Amino acid sequence: MRALIAIACLSAQQAREELKVKTAEALSAGCTVTEIKETMYHAGAYCGYPRIKDALAIVNEYLVSAGIDPNEEDQGTVNADNRFEKGLDVQVGIFGQGIITSMDAAAPDVKHFRTFLSSNCFGDYYTRGTLDLKMRELITFTTIITIGGCEPQAKAHVRANLNVGNTKQTLIDALTTCVPYIGYPRTLNALACIEDVCK
Repeated sequence: MRALIAIACLSAQQAREELKVKTAEALSAGCTVTEIKETMYHAGAYCGYPRIKDALAIVNEYLVSAGIDPNEEDQGTVNADNRFEKGLDVQVGIFGQGIITSMDAAAPDVKHFRTFLSSNCFGDYYTRGTLDLKMRELITFTTIITIGGCEPQAKAHVRANLNVGNTKQTLIDALTTCVPYIGYPRTLNALACIEDVCK
C-alpha cells in the first residue's frame, strides 16, 4: 500500500528520479506492473492527463531499462454506452444517492461537469480491475492532497474513504507516506481535513 501511495503522489508531481526509485521499491515489495499502472491511471483523473502521461513515460523507461515488460493487463470493464451508468452506480455506492441528488439540485446549469465526473472519474477508473475501492479511494485522497488547494474535495474523499472501509488511521498512514514528497503545509492541510471529518 505504501509503495502505491508513493507512486500516486510522485506521479502527480512528476518527480522523475524519485518515481524510478519508488517503482523499483514497489516491484521489490511484490507489486505488479498492472498494480503500478492502475495506480497511475487512477491518479490521472485527479491531477490531469498530461502529468500522468509524463509519469508513465518515466516508469516505462525504468521498466524497460530493468528488463521488465512495461505492458500491463487490460483492466477496463466499461464502454462508451455504459460508462456513465456504471460510474454513477459506483459514485452512489460510495457517497449515497442523497449527495448526488443534492449536487444536481444545487447547480443544474453545470450538470455536465457531474456527468463528466460520473462517466470519467467513476466510470472509466473506479470500475477497473486489480485495485479495489479501498485502494482506489486512498489513491484519490493521496492525489488530491498532493495537488494541494483542494480541501473541499479532500474532505469529501476522507468521507468516501471511511464509507468504503478505510479508517482514520489508514488515511493518516497514507498521509505520513506523503510527507517527504508534499511538504509540511500540504500535509497539515490534509491532516486538518481528516480531523475535521473524523471529529
